Amino acid sequence: MVINGLEKLSLVDFNEKTACTVFLAGCNFRCPFCHNAPLVLGTGDRVIDEEEFFTYLMRRQGLIDGVCITGGEPLLRPLDEMREFIARIRELGYLVKLDTNGTRPDSLIALTSEGLLDYVAMDIKNSPEKYAMTAGLDSLGLDAIRRSIDHLIGGSCDYEFRTTVAHPLHEESDFAEIGRMVSGAKRFFIQKFNGRQGTLADGLSEIPEEKALSFADILSPYVESVTLRGY
Repeated sequence: MVINGLEKLSLVDFNEKTACTVFLAGCNFRCPFCHNAPLVLGTGDRVIDEEEFFTYLMRRQGLIDGVCITGGEPLLRPLDEMREFIARIRELGYLVKLDTNGTRPDSLIALTSEGLLDYVAMDIKNSPEKYAMTAGLDSLGLDAIRRSIDHLIGGSCDYEFRTTVAHPLHEESDFAEIGRMVSGAKRFFIQKFNGRQGTLADGLSEIPEEKALSFADILSPYVESVTLRGY
């Protein structure tokens, strides 16, 4: 496994757990608000030796709870490679969280069904008609994303859905459609866009807390818990 970044301690990446965060390069989306441009584009030159990473985990046993695997899009990696990597982490006693955009449902279903993941955070980019634009693509079919949503809602692995909101990409009218996409979900976070970090595109701005709260109100009939994050 090629590891392109490591945050040795995070208190926010793994829901209510202490964790380290592993970054894997490469993504099939080009979301304009993404602040991991080198990872997404695969232009970063930082590579962390896998054995060095596992040596670090052995030294931190009992001190942190888990490992968050993020990107980029981690599930672009071959499934067997992900299986082996995650299984090795779990053998050391760590919980494993995966961040994903939901476009690789076969891999997601396999990893959760095999009990290799403890928590999944799936991004919901926008309402269906604005999904491709918000993902930075000319077009995008949503069948794979809907399969991932349905699997998480109906499965046994703990999960969250989340949307990073930015002006002018997100409006109140989008959130009823998003709610219908994830209807029955137990947890949804509306995340604040951080315009101070380097992103893939210019022209975006933060959405005020009052407006983000209105988004949450619209989602609330569809989801058990809706929370703002970063506000």
